[in-house]
Amino acid sequence: MGIIERDYHTEDLHPIDIVETLALEQSWEFDRVAEDQIAMAIEGSWRTYSVTLAWSPADSALRLVCAFEFAPPKRRLGAIYRAMALANDRTWAGAFVLWPDQKLMVFRYSLNCAGDAVAGQAQITDMMRGAVATCERFFPAFQLVAWDGESPEKALGIAMTEAYGRA
Repeated sequence: MGIIERDYHTEDLHPIDIVETLALEQSWEFDRVAEDQIAMAIEGSWRTYSVTLAWSPADSALRLVCAFEFAPPKRRLGAIYRAMALANDRTWAGAFVLWPDQKLMVFRYSLNCAGDAVAGQAQITDMMRGAVATCERFFPAFQLVAWDGESPEKALGIAMTEAYGRA
């Protein structure tokens, strides 16, 4: 994911304005849902991810939701929840949540900007890049657990293994 690095004077910009500028520069489809919310589609290697960011002035927080379609068989839900717990244990920032009614796997992250902290371009770029990278990292494991009947431990082991060499 090649987000263009640019130095904005972020203390003067609304966090969602920064996200909109990034979306325009990357030619991502987006919708400015409200003054404090934007939704977009970001293409990954495995999926197109629906990414929504919302600014809460009351909480001084920028919330990110990165979602992809995921409707595992009911008989595999226990294993999926175990895989999510293992993935969340290996994720430093953010967490996966399954929204079964919406048939979505969701990665959530929140940037706390209390005090004099600013949700700047570097922080926003990092949280967006991190969310998509985390979904890309664990998507294959969730697939293996849901549809191939793989154990969560083995599936996460495969997803966590670094590739060595070249093909």
